[in-house]
Amino acid sequence: MARTLSLDAAEKAHLYRLADVPTVPTVHAGTALPEELQVILDHLEPLPGVVLSPRYDVLAHNKSYEALCPGFVRGERNVARRVFLTPECCNTYHHNWDDLRRMVGYLRDSYAKNLGDWEGFISELCSESESFASLWARNDMAVPASRTKQIRNLAVGELEMFLTSMSLPSLPRVDAGVHADR
Repeated sequence: MARTLSLDAAEKAHLYRLADVPTVPTVHAGTALPEELQVILDHLEPLPGVVLSPRYDVLAHNKSYEALCPGFVRGERNVARRVFLTPECCNTYHHNWDDLRRMVGYLRDSYAKNLGDWEGFISELCSESESFASLWARNDMAVPASRTKQIRNLAVGELEMFLTSMSLPSLPRVDAGVHADR
């Protein structure tokens, strides 16, 4: 019905909610985002900015984010996979237990809204990462929150950044994380 009516993503999500369908299709990597999002990210310069899907897929970013976290925007563009499947020595994110717990809790909260869509993604992370599997088994839930984050940049070294997360209401269930130096 949504295709026949040529509904946009927000209208489609609303239709799914009206029909009481438990899973609403999400925006995945490769989905076209409105051009104005990139304009906003570019105007944040020199602050790093990124738009992430609920699965932590990098959907858009600016040049400062690419300079800060090049591994998240080249090749595998999923931050969760990079964080949990990259050895700590080479990982941009410190393996801080509270940050990892929060990340998995946010994935769990998003997973509950995407039943059926993410089984392969979650099973891959559980089978490949003991730390992800143990955090996933805790059944913690979380929502994105502003906080101080330790970033390891190979060119500059250790950085302390203040991360701000916000939802983008025009795109159903796509979140933007904006990193700003403290």
